[in-house]
Amino acid sequence: MALIVHKYGGTSMGSTERIRNVAKRVAKWARAGHQMVVVPSAMSGETNRLLGLAKELAPSKADSAYNRELDMLASTGEQASSALLAIALQAEGQPSVSYAGWQVPIRTNNAYTKARIESIDDVRVRADLDAGKVVIITGFQGKDEHDNITTLGRGGSDTSAVAVAAALKAKECLIYTDVDGVYTTDPRVVPEARRLETLCFEEMLEMASLGSKVLQIRSVEFAGKYKVPLRVLSSFTAWDIDINEEAKSGTLITFEEDEKMEQAIVSGIAFNRDEAKISVVGVPDKPGIAYQILGAVAEANIEVDMIIQNISKDGKTDFSFTVHRNDYARTTDLLKDKVLPALGASDVQGDTKICKVSIVGIGMRSHVGVASKMFRSLSEEGINIQMISTSEIKTSVVIDEKYMELAVRALHKAFDLDQPAA
Repeated sequence: MALIVHKYGGTSMGSTERIRNVAKRVAKWARAGHQMVVVPSAMSGETNRLLGLAKELAPSKADSAYNRELDMLASTGEQASSALLAIALQAEGQPSVSYAGWQVPIRTNNAYTKARIESIDDVRVRADLDAGKVVIITGFQGKDEHDNITTLGRGGSDTSAVAVAAALKAKECLIYTDVDGVYTTDPRVVPEARRLETLCFEEMLEMASLGSKVLQIRSVEFAGKYKVPLRVLSSFTAWDIDINEEAKSGTLITFEEDEKMEQAIVSGIAFNRDEAKISVVGVPDKPGIAYQILGAVAEANIEVDMIIQNISKDGKTDFSFTVHRNDYARTTDLLKDKVLPALGASDVQGDTKICKVSIVGIGMRSHVGVASKMFRSLSEEGINIQMISTSEIKTSVVIDEKYMELAVRALHKAFDLDQPAA
């Protein structure tokens, strides 16, 4: 008997019929002898609907004064899904119980709308599992030290599921989505994209951080840190598919770099159109400038991605970085109001019409000329590179947003990702 965690996304929970199918699938696993914990997302569109209501009442939603109440509101979507799934399972004759994150409890810090999990108490859950029940835990949420409900940010149900799997030392965490695995890139952009049977954690972490929407980056970080095996697979296969076949489907995120994986120089192309570039122009070129700029941004709980500082000229330089587009207005206002006067810089400029395109692959460690091949491919398509970032297993570029799909298709072909794996 193995302890297995299932996570179902909003599309998988999108209607009572789909919830019924999820219940049948989970019950099948439970009847096969597995202890089952399920972490569902809110029904598709529900979180947006709830936050839309809040925006109608308070158009200045960016005001952090509302964040506690936004968490209180947004958390109800997952609570409804969990209760509905428990009812569906009980209707199938499968004993089950649902818990909100605060009931487990899942404890977090108090960073509303972007909270991080600090601990999970597994006593209550294990007692229910030992009693033969399927345990359903709301994703996306927990409570802080003052018992305020907190949420983990967009995609936080993935993080909840992996954290629960880690706390319970589950054999595997299965992430059920509306796609049947991780692909070399988005098939909607490149129809020739292939599903990957295996992917190492480092590659998945890079792809998640670079814009791949299949898994949320924090969930992959959790899985890597606590050695939780992950499998991404589709919830739209027939619920009564043979359990052994289902357990081997989708894409397995592994810890091992097997020989087959090492043959691929580049495993995938990731892209992200949700970024914006900000440049602080005419900054005095002296020690501490980067900290003065980015320290203020970090204090505002704004995440920074790519960073570049130009060569000094006449004692001045330009400092550029990217943030999520949702944080663009807040970041520019912060820089203009507080940082610009203190630095004596001349201006803050921005561009919201950019995107990031990246190549990812553990084979890049042992092959030379990969980045130059990427740059050549973009050059041949007349695509100008604005910023570059690299690591051992990825190279990312910022380009004009209008060239994103062209760049992805060109790179996918250049690295032969449309060809069957060897």
